Amino acid sequence: MPFVDKFKEAVIGKPHDPLNPETRHNLALVAFLAWIGLGADGLSSACYGPEEAFLALGQYTHFGLYLAAATFLTVFVIALAYNQVIELFPTGGGGYKVATQLLGPRAGLISGSALLVDYVLTIAISIAAGVDALFSLLPPSAQPYKLGSQVVLIIVLIMLNLRGMKESIKVLLPVFLGFFLTHAFLIFYGVVAHSEGLPHLIPDTISETRQLTGNMGWAFAAALFLRAYSLGGGTYTGLEAVSNNVNMLSEPRVKTGRYTMFYMAGSLSFTAGGVILLYLLWNAQHVPHQTLNAVTFGAIIDSWQFDPIISHGLLAVVLLLEAGLLFVAANTGFLGGPTVLANMAVDSWVPRQFRNLSGRLVTQNGIVLMGLGALGILLWTNGDVSVLVVLYSINVFITFSLSLMGLCKHWWVSRYDEDNWKSRLLLSLLGFAVTGGILVVTVVEKFTEGGWLTILITGLLIAVCALVKSHYERVRQQLRKIDALYAPRPHWGEDFPEPPLVPEQPTAIFLIGKNRGLGMYAFKWLNEVFTGHFKNFVFVSVGEVDAESYGGKGALRSLQYQIENSLRYYVNYCHSQGLAATSRAAYGTDVEATLEKLVVDVVSDYPNAVCLGSKLIFDNESWLISWLHNHTAIAMQRRLHLREIQMIVIPIKI
Repeated sequence: MPFVDKFKEAVIGKPHDPLNPETRHNLALVAFLAWIGLGADGLSSACYGPEEAFLALGQYTHFGLYLAAATFLTVFVIALAYNQVIELFPTGGGGYKVATQLLGPRAGLISGSALLVDYVLTIAISIAAGVDALFSLLPPSAQPYKLGSQVVLIIVLIMLNLRGMKESIKVLLPVFLGFFLTHAFLIFYGVVAHSEGLPHLIPDTISETRQLTGNMGWAFAAALFLRAYSLGGGTYTGLEAVSNNVNMLSEPRVKTGRYTMFYMAGSLSFTAGGVILLYLLWNAQHVPHQTLNAVTFGAIIDSWQFDPIISHGLLAVVLLLEAGLLFVAANTGFLGGPTVLANMAVDSWVPRQFRNLSGRLVTQNGIVLMGLGALGILLWTNGDVSVLVVLYSINVFITFSLSLMGLCKHWWVSRYDEDNWKSRLLLSLLGFAVTGGILVVTVVEKFTEGGWLTILITGLLIAVCALVKSHYERVRQQLRKIDALYAPRPHWGEDFPEPPLVPEQPTAIFLIGKNRGLGMYAFKWLNEVFTGHFKNFVFVSVGEVDAESYGGKGALRSLQYQIENSLRYYVNYCHSQGLAATSRAAYGTDVEATLEKLVVDVVSDYPNAVCLGSKLIFDNESWLISWLHNHTAIAMQRRLHLREIQMIVIPIKI
C-alpha cells in the first residue's frame, strides 16, 4: 500500500462496503446519539441566546419571567411543527425539501442557500464563541493565539467528520453530557436557593407590568417585549437539524426522529428557560468581558462559600464545558451542511460532485467545503463573535419561515384528505407567525449592523446556484437530442439468439455511463470506423453509490436495477444485430477505482481488447464548466494506459 494511502487510512479509517446491509446499521444514529450529534447546536444556543434577550430588556428585567415562559413554549411549538416535516420527508432534506416540494423550486433554492450559509456560520460562530470562553480563563498575553486556535480546531473537526459521523459524535459525547448535567444541576439549585421569592414572583411581575403600561402605555410594553424576544431568536437555532438529517437516523426513522426532537426540545426549553429565570432570581447584571452566564453561575457557586480558589475552579469547569459544547455544536455544521449540499446537487443547483461519498460513506466534498467556508469567514472577521452573531441570526429564520409556510399550504391543500388537518394547520400557522415575526424584527434591528451583509451573501449564493442549474439544464436538453438521434426506444425484443463470445477475438469494451445516447454514439462510431473488426462487445458500468443512492430505503436496489436495465439495452441491441455481447457491473463510491478494477478483470478474460469511452466537449469551455462535469473518460484513459491497456476517448460536442 502506498504511503499516501496508508496515511489517509490512518487519518480517516478504512473504507466501508456500501452494499453490505450491516454497514448502514452500524453508521445510523439511534435517538440518543442523534440528540448529541444534532441537538448540540440548539442546546449550545443557551450560552448566548437568553443573554441577548435578557440584556435587550434594559432596566425592565421583570419581563424576564415572560421571556422564560415564551422561550419554553416557543421551543416546543417549533419542535412539534418540525415533527410534521420528519413525517412528510423521512429521507431527510428538511427545510430545503419542504420548501422545494410544497412551495416550489425557487422557494427551495432560497431555503437551501440560507441553510448552507447558516451551517457555515454555525461552525464559525460556535468555534469562535467556544475559543472566547476558553481564552477568558487565560491571561491577556494569550489573546494573539486565539485565531490560530480557531483554525486548528476547525481542521480537527474536519478530520473527525471525514472518519464518519458516528465516530465524531462518540468523541464529543462526554462534553455534551457534562454540559447538560452541570447546567441542569445549577438551574435546579439556583431556583431552589431562591424558592422563598418564587411565590411573590408572578404577583410582583404583574404589578410592575401594570405600572409600566400605566406610565408608558401597552404599545411600549409590547414593543419592548417583542424586541427582546426576537433578539433572543438565536435560542431556537438548531431545532431544524433533525429534520434536515433524518437519513442519518436508525430505523424506524420517523419514530427515531420524534424521540430525538423530543430530547432536543426538552433539553433546550429547560436550559434556556431556566437560565433566563436564573438571571431574574439572582438579579444578574452585565459585567464587561464576562458573559451573563458566567456572572450568574459565579454568583451561585460563590453562595456555597467554598475557598475562592475552589470556587474559581468550579466556575472554570462550567465555562470549559460551555466552550466544549460550542465545539460540539460546530460539528452540527459538518453533519447538516453536506446533507443540504447533496440534496441540492441532486436537483442540479450545485455541482454534482457534492453528491459523492468517500470510502467512509460521508459526503467528503461537502465536509471540506463547510470547513473551508468557516475558515474563510473566521479569517475575514478575525473571529469576532459580535459580527458573526449578526451574520448568523437571520438565515435560520428564513428557512424556518419558508418551511412552516410550506406546511401551512400543505395542510390547507390536504384538508379534504386528512381528518386532523385543522390542528396541524393551526400548529403550522402558529409556528409561522412566531418565526416570521422574529425574522422581520431581526432584519429591521440588525440590518445596519451587518444584516445587509448576510442578505448579500445569501443572495450571491442564490445567483450562483441559479447559473449552475441553468447550465445543467442546457446540457440536459442537448443530451435529450443525442438520445433521440442515437438511442431510440428499444423496438427489439430479448428473444434473439446470443452469438457465442470468443475470448481470443478482437474485443471492444465500452465504458457506459447514465446517458444511453453517448454509449450508442460510441458504439456506432466504432463500427463505422472499424467495420467488422471487433467480434466481441463487452459493456461495463459502475453504479456510483452517492448521497442520493445511499439516502433512502430501497435506493441502492433501485440503483442496481437502473444499471442492469441500461446494460441490458446495449446487449439486446447487439444480439438483434447478430453480434456477440455481454455486460458486467460493479458498485462503489470511487467510480474510477472501481471501474479500473472491473476493466482489468474483463481484459484478463479478453486479452485482445480495446476500451472506449465518450467525453462531452463545450464551446468556450471555462474552468467552471470543466469543474461542473466529471472527467471519468480522461482519467480512465490515463489509468488504463499505465496498465498498458488501450483506450480511445470519443469527443461529443455540446
